Amino acid sequence: MAAFKKIDYRLLNSRQKENHNFQKVAGLMADYGFNCLRLTDDWQGADFLACHIDGETVIKIQLKGRLTIDKKYLGKSIYIAFIHGDECYIYPHDEMMIFVDQADKVNNSSSWRDHRAYSWPSPPKWLLSRILEYKI
Repeated sequence: MAAFKKIDYRLLNSRQKENHNFQKVAGLMADYGFNCLRLTDDWQGADFLACHIDGETVIKIQLKGRLTIDKKYLGKSIYIAFIHGDECYIYPHDEMMIFVDQADKVNNSSSWRDHRAYSWPSPPKWLLSRILEYKI
């Protein structure tokens, strides 16, 4: 191969996008001393484990295509990772769910009311300052 050609992310299928996003997040986490281990099946809600070089810290991470909160992750000590544009965010799910619930911005939506789940294609302005804390 004489030269590498970048792919167009939009042309990938959903599985290819998930693989691509995992590689991007894992590469960024390496800069923070984490080795990411992909799981073949969701384990306790996690797509992968991030093991820190300190030998003690292990983080369970669910990889999403967008900012997401969902009751099915409650109480599982899950972090959610997503890429938005050129930025990557990894946030503690339960903490973000409490913040969103208390902000009372989505509580009247059917998704929140009926399923206790919500996601945003782009972080809304009212949530942006909070999510910026978790940009890596």
